[in-house]
Amino acid sequence: MPQKVVLITAPEGIAEELAKEIVEGHMAACVQVFAGGRSFFRWDGEVQAERESLLVCKTTSDRIDDLTRLMTLRHPYEVPELLVLPIETGLPAYLAWMVEETSPFRT
Repeated sequence: MPQKVVLITAPEGIAEELAKEIVEGHMAACVQVFAGGRSFFRWDGEVQAERESLLVCKTTSDRIDDLTRLMTLRHPYEVPELLVLPIETGLPAYLAWMVEETSPFRT
């Protein structure tokens, strides 16, 4: 089961709530929240600037669809950033823990 890192940006006020919901739903084994970032982007033809947090989610390929659905439902942005990156290698025990924690059949 290939492991992945998912990057999601969110407003600072909701980032921690989203991170907790992701972990509670076993959609990621761990989510780190890096607050205090400032994103610059073009939206509706104008350059925008927003304070955002970056969520770094450690998960597996099997959980990407559920994570995407959750962000579609709960994320306040019209088009949230959600980027999936492959994990090439890692500490075997940590990678095994990720698989265990993201099992959708956990109780």
